[in-house]
Amino acid sequence: MKTLSTQSTQQSQSSQACCANAHGFSLHAGVRCAMNQRGKLEHLCRYITRPAIAEERLARNKDGQVVLMLKTPYRDGTTHIVMSPLEFMQWLAALVPRPRLNLIRFHGVLAPNAKFHSEIIPGNKKNKSHVSDRNGDAPPSPASVRISWVRLLKRVLDIDIEHCSHCGGTLKIIAAILESSTITKILDHLGLSSRAPHRAPVQVFDPFG
Repeated sequence: MKTLSTQSTQQSQSSQACCANAHGFSLHAGVRCAMNQRGKLEHLCRYITRPAIAEERLARNKDGQVVLMLKTPYRDGTTHIVMSPLEFMQWLAALVPRPRLNLIRFHGVLAPNAKFHSEIIPGNKKNKSHVSDRNGDAPPSPASVRISWVRLLKRVLDIDIEHCSHCGGTLKIIAAILESSTITKILDHLGLSSRAPHRAPVQVFDPFG
C-alpha cells in the first residue's frame, strides 16, 4: 500500500508540474500526442468533445422534473438539483458558446501577432526558406495527416468510391458534372430518381423515457 501511495503521489506531482493557472487562464500540458499517434489523437478528441453532463447523473422523477446528481456535494450537503425540463434546457443552452467565437487562446510567442511567431511554427514558409538557404536543398515536405474526402465518405457513410463494387478494381474520376439538367437526364436514363427523397416527419424523442 505504501508503494501505491508513493507512485500516485509522484504521478500527481508530475501532472501538476505541467499545469498552470495564471491571469484567469488555465494551461494543462500533461496530455500530448504526436501527429502520427492516431489512437492517442482520437482519444484526445473524444475527451475534448465529451458532453457537458454524463447521462448516468441525469434522471427524471415521478413529477416529470429533471434530477441532476452532483459530482461532489455542496458545502451545505446538497447532492442533487431538481429542475423543470425547460429550466434544464435553459441551463444547457447557457453552456453553448456564441457562433464564430474562438475558444482557443494563444499567449506569448504562440499568439498570431507575436514577433517571433513565424520562427517557431513548424512548416512555416519563412522557416523553409531559411533551411533551404543553409542547406542548398529544399526540405522534404512532411506527410499530410489530413484525411481525404474519399476516406471520410468510407469512414462516416460506408461509401467506397475508390473501388468498383463488381470487380474490385480502382476507380478514377473522369468528369465532374455540375449542371442540374444534365444530372437529371443521366439519372432518368439510368432509372434512378432525380428528386431528393421526402423528409421524414419529426419524431419526438424523450431522453428520460
